[in-house]
Amino acid sequence: MLTLTEPQVWTLIGVFGASIFGIQGIAISSFRREMQSVRNELKSEMSSMRNELLTRMEQIDRDVQFLMRKEFD
Repeated sequence: MLTLTEPQVWTLIGVFGASIFGIQGIAISSFRREMQSVRNELKSEMSSMRNELLTRMEQIDRDVQFLMRKEFD
């Protein structure tokens, strides 16, 4: 039967604890990078939608100005 001495037990506890902290660090950094990429993607999508909306509003403004000039001339 395999018996562990006290120093071996403490070594195994240390290795296990270090591996748990390492895995948590990797998972947290991976999750943070994923959230940053999603945020950047959403930011660019909202920016493009804003530009599209401004373009449409400018077109509507030109049309309204044309109609107003035509009506009052």
